[in-house]
Amino acid sequence: MSTAGIHDLELATTHHVLDMADLAAARGVDPNKYLVGIGQSRMSVPAPDEDVVTMAATAASRLLERHGTEDLRALLVATETGVDQSKAVATFVHGMLGLPSSVRSVELKQACYGGTAALQMALGIVAREPSARVLVISTDVARYALGTPGEPTQGAAAVAMLVTAEPALLAIEPVSGLATIDVDDFWRPNDSTTAVVDGALSMGAYQNSLTAAWDDFAARGGAPIEQIDRFVHHQPFTKMARKAHMTLARHTGVRLSGAQMESGLAYNRELGNSYTASLYVALASLLDAEDDLAGKRVGLFSYGSGSVGEFFTGIVGEDYLAVRRPEADRAVIEDRVPVGVEEYMALHRRVLSSEEDAETPRVTRAPFRFAGIQGRARRYEATGR
Repeated sequence: MSTAGIHDLELATTHHVLDMADLAAARGVDPNKYLVGIGQSRMSVPAPDEDVVTMAATAASRLLERHGTEDLRALLVATETGVDQSKAVATFVHGMLGLPSSVRSVELKQACYGGTAALQMALGIVAREPSARVLVISTDVARYALGTPGEPTQGAAAVAMLVTAEPALLAIEPVSGLATIDVDDFWRPNDSTTAVVDGALSMGAYQNSLTAAWDDFAARGGAPIEQIDRFVHHQPFTKMARKAHMTLARHTGVRLSGAQMESGLAYNRELGNSYTASLYVALASLLDAEDDLAGKRVGLFSYGSGSVGEFFTGIVGEDYLAVRRPEADRAVIEDRVPVGVEEYMALHRRVLSSEEDAETPRVTRAPFRFAGIQGRARRYEATGR
């Protein structure tokens, strides 16, 4: 039986970046509350002509430039920042990329867990049809009300992954541990542009989900924790991943090293929370940072508030270094344009209504942009860049 998993992946983020020290100064708090307390240095901020669709299309276009569209059978986009209550982000992206009509296109939602749901769906498609390839995209913009405790945990990013048989990057092992628990720790009502969160409840729910998912993983014959070499955890902020790692160590009674998950924190610390993309940004960070991971087992914990958690594992490919492009990923992060707090707040407050036609200013340097509203419909266009 052939293996299936992530053959390649690509990272995208926004045009702007806000330094957390600047936000701390504007809010009158010690910068270390953000830099150390939650473990965040900067956060991505979308330009007026950027959203989850443009980030998804940008990440996917770079991936398809390398691999083409032959045998592509599905485009699965996970987001909790959907732009329409009916039309899928995947359908917008399908058109922007000019994909064949024979590509199934679907949007998935379950808070930050949606990307893993899409990955598992993709693995099922490939298992049934080993010659098929599936494009999975996790794309999100984390938004909280200005001046709230959640504000410094905002961010934005997209990760596009090509899922295939015999993957070069990460072969996903068959056992998963699952935990679904109905809890109101985080949600975004239909009439709100920002999320609602109970911080203390959410941290507890995350850790409860992790231990329950681990117990299910172990009960189903998953790899012993001593045989897992590296860990990546969902990161609403990087300090949460460290807490999760300590929780797992206490729960299993096994001493786990911080070095086993530290490499996976670097990119999220710079991008901020990217909801569905967060776990896979962490995976990219890990694989970019270490050059001796071939054949190593990685444990991945995915969490989505509300809540669903999953713990699963993958084996790093022998030739993964030939696939990864750390310089390109770091350029994505470093090429962002700094924005001051006042401009950030103006961008945050800017919400277009579908009731009136509107054009967006040309700001992004990405290959695709959100052009505005026309006839109550969102319009997108290529930038030629």
